[in-house]
Amino acid sequence: MCEHMFVPRGATILHADLDSFYASVEQRDNPRLRGRPVIVGGGVVLAASYEAKAFGVRCPMGGREARRLCPQAIVVQPRMAAYTEASRAVFDVFENTTPLVEGLSIDEAFLDVGGLRRVSGLPVEIAQRLRRDVAEQVGLPITVGVARTKFLAKVASAVAKPDGLLVVEPDGELEFLHPLPVERLWGVGPVTAAKLHARGINTVGEVADLGHRTLVSLLGPAAGHHLHALSHNRDPRPVQTGRRRGSVGSQRAMGRSPKSCEAIDTALVGLVDRVSRRLRKGGRAGRTVVLRFRFDDFTRATRSHTLPRATDQTEVILATARVLLAGMRPVIKDQGLTLIGVAVANLDDHGIQLDLPFDRHSGSALDNAIDEVRLRFGLAAVTRAVLLGQDERPSVPLLPD
Repeated sequence: MCEHMFVPRGATILHADLDSFYASVEQRDNPRLRGRPVIVGGGVVLAASYEAKAFGVRCPMGGREARRLCPQAIVVQPRMAAYTEASRAVFDVFENTTPLVEGLSIDEAFLDVGGLRRVSGLPVEIAQRLRRDVAEQVGLPITVGVARTKFLAKVASAVAKPDGLLVVEPDGELEFLHPLPVERLWGVGPVTAAKLHARGINTVGEVADLGHRTLVSLLGPAAGHHLHALSHNRDPRPVQTGRRRGSVGSQRAMGRSPKSCEAIDTALVGLVDRVSRRLRKGGRAGRTVVLRFRFDDFTRATRSHTLPRATDQTEVILATARVLLAGMRPVIKDQGLTLIGVAVANLDDHGIQLDLPFDRHSGSALDNAIDEVRLRFGLAAVTRAVLLGQDERPSVPLLPD
């Protein structure tokens, strides 16, 4: 009689994460920056090299504070086209490694190499080859974590930074995870960390020891269940390919100087124009308009409104965003504004909405006319009057929508 045994899955998920991506591209392209502290972005730090991070420079720190901490830093303006090109080259390496690639952002991804042992070798060998290929073909340092779950692979890459490789084997998972600080758990931000620290809970192992009921009573059902599972490395999510974004958004750093209401509205118009254009290009529409704010003291706020119908129309999204902005003007007046972001969420795709109880919008006549001109003659061929002559800050490169 044949007896079947359950064999646990090995450490076959890679989390690959480029190191200080923007700054590394600048150091790659300009030899005089190599080995020196580099800050990308003047008014607000978009990225910092590890040499600058050693002095305490972080993003999104204000540029003045960053230069105070590291006066010898070299400040460079962002080159988004260069970062986009580098990201595409890195993702080519990922996709030549395995067909199972889940992009998280332009500089990181999960890769499942579980079925490649016969053709490509052990996961650690694949990870070593991946790091070598990115270095040789793209010229950038990349850190890779390897583990049985996506969560632990991401933690491993964070621990291995910079320019490292760390494999967490299944029989050593909790031994690796439990001594780490609670901040390593996904979902533990400053507020949750403060609650845990107030109870004398400082490590992941101490979270695991609390038990499910205690965590739920302390943090609520959703957060308690989530952290209890992660503290025991329970994360069943597979690597997913071809998954579309749950929202489409854009943001703009505003600097630290005082801004007029007109200047903020102009920035909002530009963001909505960009977001609605991306929605139409991707064949998508959404119901929820979200505004995100960051203030002079680096605190943040989010406001949202859900529409009765999904839309991709610029004017509808802009009108909703302006209402949300109006409600925040007293706060902006008191606290200043260093960043504003716009997103449209609750997305759905064109052509699959026939049974939904709302109308399908596919851009207004004006939107479609503008899109057609831009398609034929380029984005700069037509713009809104309020945006003429404005300093259009470079938009952050993104994965496809």
